[in-house]
Amino acid sequence: MENKESKFGFTNFAEIWNGRLAMIGFVSAIILELNTGHGVLRQLGLM
Repeated sequence: MENKESKFGFTNFAEIWNGRLAMIGFVSAIILELNTGHGVLRQLGLM
């Protein structure tokens, strides 16, 4: 019997991808700040 887990909601698959994308976003924000000298909020004009 095959166990087909849904790809939406609070599943292991969704949580792993959510963590991976969060790590990519965080590292991208750090690289952006190091290259420009301004934070993400300043880049977006919110500060």
